[in-house]
Amino acid sequence: MGRDTEPGIETIAVPPGWVTLSDRRTDRRWSVEVGPFRLGRFQVTQALYEQLTGERPGSAHGDGLPVEGVSWWDAVRFCNALSERARFTPAYRFPAGDETVEWDRSADGYRLPTEAEWEHACRSGTTGPRYGPLDEIAWHRANSQDRVHEVGGRQPNPWGLYDMLGNVWEWCWDLYDPDVYGTYRVLRGGGWFDEHWSCRASVRRRSHPTFRVDDVGFRVARSAGR
Repeated sequence: MGRDTEPGIETIAVPPGWVTLSDRRTDRRWSVEVGPFRLGRFQVTQALYEQLTGERPGSAHGDGLPVEGVSWWDAVRFCNALSERARFTPAYRFPAGDETVEWDRSADGYRLPTEAEWEHACRSGTTGPRYGPLDEIAWHRANSQDRVHEVGGRQPNPWGLYDMLGNVWEWCWDLYDPDVYGTYRVLRGGGWFDEHWSCRASVRRRSHPTFRVDDVGFRVARSAGR
């Protein structure tokens, strides 16, 4: 996979493909075609988040730890701040403050991955529930000592992406199920406090976009060719 180092973050080129998503709550399965895009090699760290926002949220502190205790709104605003620092066009517009957000798909700036992009990148061409033995690739309840760990401490997936499972859950762009849960957004990947069954490529979780907790963070994406 090609790599691209930009101000403050490294992104990996993710190839196009198809991914089948599933939801255990509704027993629904659906296939999505994913175009090429770039994804952060690591979860956004506390050091980078503080550089851009002047804040270091969460209960654990360390430059190399993934930022946690951030809401979905915090994450999309961070993406715009990172874009502005890198002189890219911000991906998000906020026509009514924190009530609505619009994604400018033509923008070259940083953004959150879609749920389909996230799962496609997590699987990295593999077909099982995980891309490797869980203890080798993820921090989860059985091996985390009940705490978050520095990014990159476990083995990456075949495409060179670290912590796609475990450590902290990751916000995605998508609404979870707007007909039932309204504005709730998708979380993926599992976290350091989760049992092994939550740290699988297919597992979906939902939360309100203002929700903040110590096992939820994010990583950034960019559209290919931008």
